Amino acid sequence: MIGRALTIAGSDSGGGAGIQADIKTFQELDVFGMSAITAITAQNTLGVHGVYPLSTEAIVEQIEAIGTDLGVDAIKTGMLFSADIIQAVSECIIKFKWENIIVDPVMIAKGGASLLQDEAVQALKEYLLPLAMVVTPNIPEAEVLTDMSIHSIDDRVEAAKRLHQLGAKHVVLKGGHGNEEELVDILYDGVNVSFFKGQRKSTKNTHGTGCTFAAAITAEMAKGQSVKHAVQTAKSFIQAAIEDDLKLGNGHGPTNHWAYQRRQRGGN
Repeated sequence: MIGRALTIAGSDSGGGAGIQADIKTFQELDVFGMSAITAITAQNTLGVHGVYPLSTEAIVEQIEAIGTDLGVDAIKTGMLFSADIIQAVSECIIKFKWENIIVDPVMIAKGGASLLQDEAVQALKEYLLPLAMVVTPNIPEAEVLTDMSIHSIDDRVEAAKRLHQLGAKHVVLKGGHGNEEELVDILYDGVNVSFFKGQRKSTKNTHGTGCTFAAAITAEMAKGQSVKHAVQTAKSFIQAAIEDDLKLGNGHGPTNHWAYQRRQRGGN
């Protein structure tokens, strides 16, 4: 049976992040993508110009419609915006007994706009992280969630352990904001720490990298892959997407969602 992946996130009118990035990633990794939109954003490569949250009722109805008919093998949550939305989404996950939950704790857009209300951080920790099979924060997000400063690889490992203690079964702490010459992501499963290394590319075209990375993990898990395998594939997917960038827009441009499959087929 075809893998089924649901993204619960905000819409990015510029197409580089959010729902649009997730659906593109699901398609490229051969799973059937579905969506529940939490907010409409007016944004482009220059920044977020407006955020218009949907009602909690509208979000729940979208999730219910999918859960009662199509079914879900893995879920990715992205921009959830408010404490009420986070709690409602968590209740839906519990109701349908969904287990492969990948939480991308979206807080700040690439241009600096806040995408998560302050009071929602506590709700994220209280309601959603205990349901997460995988949580995928970057360093600034991990600092907020753990209330600690992160400067070194050892700090990242400690932060991952703290996030695991909050309930997430696996923590992928991304190293894109780190200072190392080589980009290092870590995966912590409660016992073991694994390191995933990649080459940095000097580019401003990184809009949507976090969404895309988490969506790739979700797609692989929807196909029944292990967390470690899913993270490795996601790492390769986003590396290709960044390296073969599209050079669109005048600000932080989007990544290339078809680069990974084109490389797999031996194309340019």
